Amino acid sequence: MMKNKVLICTSLAWLAGLSGGFLGGQITSRLHQQQCQQQGWGRKQICQVWVIPGATWQGSTTGVWTGTILGAFVGGLIIRKQS
Repeated sequence: MMKNKVLICTSLAWLAGLSGGFLGGQITSRLHQQQCQQQGWGRKQICQVWVIPGATWQGSTTGVWTGTILGAFVGGLIIRKQS
């Protein structure tokens, strides 16, 4: 029975972490892309090439950590012993 609880909690934490990483990367890259909107066409393209990879990495890393921690917490609430 204990193995099932650990598997459920771990799976939920991984799923939440991966989802958080994807969403965090998307949101952060979109927010950073707005910085490039005031530029002309050529400068806008260069700005996006310069900004997007770092923003995606930053948002993904933050999303993975946050999602994993929250997913583990929710998983623990789901599998905890009812008194």
